[in-house]
Amino acid sequence: MRPHSLAEVVERAREDGDWEHHLRDFLDAFYAADGDVARQAAFIADEPGLLGLPEADAFLGRAGEHLARRWGLRMPAWVRAESRYLTTALFVPDDKALRGYLLCVSPVSFRTRLIFTGPDPLQRARFPYHRGVITMPPEHGFPKAEPR
Repeated sequence: MRPHSLAEVVERAREDGDWEHHLRDFLDAFYAADGDVARQAAFIADEPGLLGLPEADAFLGRAGEHLARRWGLRMPAWVRAESRYLTTALFVPDDKALRGYLLCVSPVSFRTRLIFTGPDPLQRARFPYHRGVITMPPEHGFPKAEPR
């Protein structure tokens, strides 16, 4: 059964150390509840606790904030805890050639915590694509691809 809260993600990750796997399962459950605002809000409401891994703790905070912003849910206070912020930048993926792009397109909830990633980092196969996908518009300084 998929975790139905970020607290469950942390509980499961404490058992096996694979927080990323449990976060992906959580996102699938969150997206499956699309349209049920109260249920989705409950998924992120409770403070999940810390794993003691700065990158994981920060990423879980960003995930909670990003989901609240993206789905218009009440922002949980726990996402603002100092322990949910990194002190050195993390690039996902960590490819020097992509850093400029990632600096520009990272959502605010990730960027403010020094995690630089793609424009919609929590997309999954179950993502409700009818809500739209965040992409980098060409007016941000990247040229449009010209047909050959």
